[in-house]
Amino acid sequence: QVQVVESGGGLVQPGGSLRLSCAASGSILSIYAMGWYRQAPGKQRELVATLTSDDRTNYGDSVKGRFTISRANAKNMVYLQMNSLKFEDTAVYYCKVRSAESLSSSYEDSWGQGTQVTVSS
Repeated sequence: QVQVVESGGGLVQPGGSLRLSCAASGSILSIYAMGWYRQAPGKQRELVATLTSDDRTNYGDSVKGRFTISRANAKNMVYLQMNSLKFEDTAVYYCKVRSAESLSSSYEDSWGQGTQVTVSS
């Protein structure tokens, strides 16, 4: 079983910055990718950013140029640096980890509980 824990959410004014952290632990042999998704009230969950084990990144169109996903020095941990925040960035941000627990197992997705980000003046 894989545990995924997000942290760093909070209240920030428009134009401000926030950094989210995601840490994965448990039955992990290898991680293919870690990423961030978000869900605003009444909307579907959407891609924010992903980072693969070979350092390929992918960003949602609405956050390109403002958000950056990066790998932390600690194992199995990533950050999401969010700059120039807008009202519409308000959402619950979820971390997803695609990992395998053994050489014979396939990759599976594990999700965290989410962290609230609220952009408000």
